[in-house]
Amino acid sequence: MKIVDAKVIVCSPDRNFATLKLTTDSGLTGLGDATLNGRELAVVAYLQEHVCPLLIGRDAHRIEDTWQYLYKGAYWRRGPVTMSAIAAVDTALWDIKAKSADMPLYQLLGGRSREGVMVYGHASGNDIPQVSDAVGAYLGEGYLAVRVQCAIPGLGSAYGVGKDAKFYEPAGRGLPLESEWSSERYLRFIPEVLGAVRSKFGFDFHMLHDVHHRLTPIEAAHLAKRLEEVELFWLEDPVVAELQEGFRLVRQHTTTPIATGEVFNSIWDCQQLIQEQLIDFIRASVVHTGGITHLRRIAQLAELYHVRMGCHGATDLSPVCLAAAIHFGISVHNFGIQEYMPHSELTDEVFPHTYRFAGGHLYPGEDPGLGVDLDEDLADRYPYDPAYLPISRKLDGTVHNW
Repeated sequence: MKIVDAKVIVCSPDRNFATLKLTTDSGLTGLGDATLNGRELAVVAYLQEHVCPLLIGRDAHRIEDTWQYLYKGAYWRRGPVTMSAIAAVDTALWDIKAKSADMPLYQLLGGRSREGVMVYGHASGNDIPQVSDAVGAYLGEGYLAVRVQCAIPGLGSAYGVGKDAKFYEPAGRGLPLESEWSSERYLRFIPEVLGAVRSKFGFDFHMLHDVHHRLTPIEAAHLAKRLEEVELFWLEDPVVAELQEGFRLVRQHTTTPIATGEVFNSIWDCQQLIQEQLIDFIRASVVHTGGITHLRRIAQLAELYHVRMGCHGATDLSPVCLAAAIHFGISVHNFGIQEYMPHSELTDEVFPHTYRFAGGHLYPGEDPGLGVDLDEDLADRYPYDPAYLPISRKLDGTVHNW
């Protein structure tokens, strides 16, 4: 079965998405997400100018060979642009292979390891009462796990706090929004927020919190130790991961579980963290980590060291990527939890899908392949609209980690 066409479709149904569509000589098609939030067109150019010409005439069944061909054949390896492009090809090929086998993708990956994929919602607010209301709303909808974020008094904006209770989209049109940050104010306030949520709702649900790479190792260790009493499911990205040794200092001071990896591109980014058991959850995504083929390698390494998977799943990833994560999550043994932000109604119209949410879990559809389609005519009505992620600065004006 040969690939006869490869094209990239860029659209913006409420936010920007880049999608690769492969077509075979048998008429089967496959979709792969190529979205890199804020840098979408870099991946589009990489695919259109360098990758798509290499795919025509290749055997669509040779997924592993194609992955190695695109990874090793480029010589310049890794990085978010390269790995997102490879992921798009890889995911589309898995979609085609599962359709060819006439089965949903998870069956091709070994079948179910669990009945459903547990997800967490995103509760946020401008103060503790708003946050509590948001947590209560998610629990009322059947969520078993909720991430809790709150605005910090005295700061103009905060990561994870959106204008809409359901849809958090940090990327903005035009030039990047610049927000201010104070680690000191954050460290004084956020334990109060999480403690208030536990006091009101108790411990019968999983609570998560995202630091978003903003603390030094000793600051993160201090915070994680203080938060032991609220029993977080995980503390996400407490420090930047370039200095992986920094996680050791955090680990030495606390038993709070640590998660990281949404900005990782390959198994090499997390090898030390996993093998030295410095983290508890690896959050690599399908699209940014080279696709299902490479994500399975990461999962297999992680399983040896009691590290569980928790794929990134914000709305900067399309329904194509979310569907792939669901098929992956329901099949892999060392699954932990799946991030879930429902897409807008318009996005769901452009990307009709068969996965569904019920009782705090996501369930893949039973259609062959990923169970996601792309309405190209509708997508054409929503052309690309440039948007940037925010830039964060400390109170003295120094650029900081957003």
